[in-house]
Amino acid sequence: MPQLPFHQVDVFSAVPYKGNPLAVVADADGLSDAQMQAIANWTNLSETTFLSRPADPAADYRVRIFTPESELPFAGHPTLGSCHVWLALGHRPKGAEVIQECGVGLVRVRRDGTRLAFAAPPLRRSGEVAPDLVAQIARSIGLGADAVKAAQWTDNGPGWVAAMLGSRTELLAVRFDPSLLPDTKLGLVAPWDKARDGDEAQFEVRAFVGRRGIEDPVTGSLNAGLAQWLIGAGLAPPSYVAAQGAALGRAGRVHVAKAGDDIWVGGDVVVGIAGTITV
Repeated sequence: MPQLPFHQVDVFSAVPYKGNPLAVVADADGLSDAQMQAIANWTNLSETTFLSRPADPAADYRVRIFTPESELPFAGHPTLGSCHVWLALGHRPKGAEVIQECGVGLVRVRRDGTRLAFAAPPLRRSGEVAPDLVAQIARSIGLGADAVKAAQWTDNGPGWVAAMLGSRTELLAVRFDPSLLPDTKLGLVAPWDKARDGDEAQFEVRAFVGRRGIEDPVTGSLNAGLAQWLIGAGLAPPSYVAAQGAALGRAGRVHVAKAGDDIWVGGDVVVGIAGTITV
């Protein structure tokens, strides 16, 4: 049975075990969809990725992203983790940036010192959230509708809708009831208060996914959509740090920066496991 390179990395943290884990299988050209889905189901991580040769000549590699149940067209921490592994295996990009091919098309990744950052892909859905859905979001997090200061669709593939609360303290106290919002991927964001929360980050983020209401530790795709909304609406400066994962005992840090027309979403990646997988 063939053995393929296998890594498990921690994304959006320079400290091991404090970010969001990702499994990466390289040289996956010969794997079938069923094999990839089975492996993703077995790792039981939020995402497992599979690296192969690109179909688009402009790309450096192709990545397919699987949850334990299905394939995603794009996700942020799998983008950075996959790129880190691709580079660690000795590959080099054709140009100054790494070009990743995935379900949403080509995604640019750049090296920013010790970090990697991806250019936020275009939103598939944006704009205001209907008042009845805002009220439903508020009920799902156990708050009154007036607690939601703003809401916006921020969908760049996974289907995110986002809501802003008034404070980090309020956000960290949220208890999400997925039965009240069963078919929506919900992102929550709130500003840090410098006097109370410090200045290590400017926003706190939480993400809830699926009918079981699973909380994602650190979420690149959500943070990309949030950045496009918050910076575009003047609710955030052109450069900021978002913290995510505190409610789960993690310490994720997402570094956001607007440069020209691009918004770059970056973070650190550390390797936890390196070896092979038998398929």
